[in-house]
Amino acid sequence: MGRGKIEIKRIENTTNRQVTFCKRRNGLLKKAYELSVLCDAEVALIVFSSRGRLYEYANNSPLLKGITDLPVGNR
Repeated sequence: MGRGKIEIKRIENTTNRQVTFCKRRNGLLKKAYELSVLCDAEVALIVFSSRGRLYEYANNSPLLKGITDLPVGNR
């Protein structure tokens, strides 16, 4: 038996929100890595926290550089 569905809404408690962000960010980074390995795909992931901190993953450095060099309107 699987887990029940949860309502997706903003977490009001700052500490709980930050903990959830860290866990989900790590899970997302792991999934991006797995996708790149299993499917031999070029994957780039950019995540900004609510505090403006940048987290990134790219299995191919030139791929991420190409994305970050784009003008803001073309991203």
